[in-house]
Amino acid sequence: MKMRDLEARTGVNRETIRVLFRAGLLPDPHRPARNVADYGEEHVRAILAVRKLQQDSRMTLPQIKAALSGQNGTRQIGANALGHLEELVSGRVGVRKGYLSLAALAEQNPKAPGDARALAKLEIIELAEGEDGPMISITDAELLNIWSRMRSVGFDEEHGFPPDILDYYVKASEFVAANEAKLFLEQVEGQMGEDEAAAMLEVALPSMLDFFGILRQRAFLRMIGERTRDGAGIKVKKLPRAPRAKG
Repeated sequence: MKMRDLEARTGVNRETIRVLFRAGLLPDPHRPARNVADYGEEHVRAILAVRKLQQDSRMTLPQIKAALSGQNGTRQIGANALGHLEELVSGRVGVRKGYLSLAALAEQNPKAPGDARALAKLEIIELAEGEDGPMISITDAELLNIWSRMRSVGFDEEHGFPPDILDYYVKASEFVAANEAKLFLEQVEGQMGEDEAAAMLEVALPSMLDFFGILRQRAFLRMIGERTRDGAGIKVKKLPRAPRAKG
């Protein structure tokens, strides 16, 4: 497609699109001749991903570029933004999933390689072999960044918090996600089209992540309060069986 087609598909004017190219956020176009540029679906996806990151996550172009290289510093990237970042990397390198090398991450976080191996052993992240050694996805890199921030305030081996303690998050997340997926599919399969279901999930996934986070924080503070105030023990309950949807 030509530039005018790209503008029409994305709703973004050519001046802004050129800014994205100069920022290195879009893959180079195909050039069948010196002054001719052809654009593809990867450009449409990348531009829309940038717009989503700007509008929904309030990220600037420098912040987006830094996140793509795994150097987002102290800024925490929302779970909803990670998919858009993955889409950007996919378009730039021509694959469906973008990866960052552990060697590059280690420049900012020296413990990244060791933590990555520990989290991979727990099946929290996946390691892939690349030309520059072990690599991880942008989403997995953000998990490492989160753990790095935890380390910086004292959640480390010296204080009894090795990466292994994160195992129970895997079990809890699998339980919650299985319930969400089961209940959602039971209600929408055969009842609505893919576009309508996708529109529901676009709102539901980040919203229920916030919902669950509030419930978890409230329960945590209640238990800590009961323990410090009354000396009550904290009982860890087993996860119940998945409920069945009604209707």
